[in-house]
Amino acid sequence: MPHALHARLPKNFVLEERLERYGRAIELEPERLRGCWAEACWPGIGTSATAGAGRFSEVRLDLGCGKGAFAIEAARRNPDVLYVAMDAEPICVAYAAQHVCESGLSNVVVVPGNGMRVRAFFSPGEVSVIHLNYPTPFPRKRDAHRRMFCLERLMDFREILAPGGEVRLRTDSQPLFDFALTQVPLAGYEVVRQSRDARADAADADVPPSEYEQRLGAQGARVHALTVTPGPAPEHPEQTAELSLAVYLPSELDASSYVPHGMEATVTNLRNRRLRERSRAAGRNG
Repeated sequence: MPHALHARLPKNFVLEERLERYGRAIELEPERLRGCWAEACWPGIGTSATAGAGRFSEVRLDLGCGKGAFAIEAARRNPDVLYVAMDAEPICVAYAAQHVCESGLSNVVVVPGNGMRVRAFFSPGEVSVIHLNYPTPFPRKRDAHRRMFCLERLMDFREILAPGGEVRLRTDSQPLFDFALTQVPLAGYEVVRQSRDARADAADADVPPSEYEQRLGAQGARVHALTVTPGPAPEHPEQTAELSLAVYLPSELDASSYVPHGMEATVTNLRNRRLRERSRAAGRNG
């Protein structure tokens, strides 16, 4: 989730009370459901690990779900699919659980957590799709390992994706998108679809927007979308790409009116640096 869009704590919002009130939509021990999500979360079974008579046709993971708007609408459109909505921020977990309960849907479960532990939560081949909607870009080189679309995470995702499974990234950040493209071949994935203006594509018409997409779209953001699927696994995966997202910014920053959320400080620093360089150059030539 972009730093600039962290959920704010409203007045009279008591986190612990909210988490307890909507706890029936939250799974606090996802490790115990590893390998049996589709059966254990089937309506009537609850979150018991005991398999019932029915099961969901597939399990999809909304990683960094925010307040749950995307997962809930996607679940509404696909009642036979179980959506696991995961977020590391307790406030987002509380909001997402509230919205799940209010929706009346039985095919969404909220999980506190992040992408670092997906292999502990899901068994090999258990997840058909991993959604990454507007993940935090972490623009600095030293934080690159925290990105949800990077070599390390893609290798983890390979372990839990079903045959033909997909990772679907949506972001307002052109630098993150271009970095993501460098990671695809390094992790042995193949591009299924990519777009630098997904909302203008007819194929995107049925994709429900997240709350961040709606908000950022109103600010002029374009949706960069990338869908990839695992190909042959690399024998010796090695990170060879430039890790700082500053490298992927356009050369003429002043020509762009929209700054991706989470990269405001980076863009400001680069703009100031280039202004100083121009000023020094003008002084030498004056």
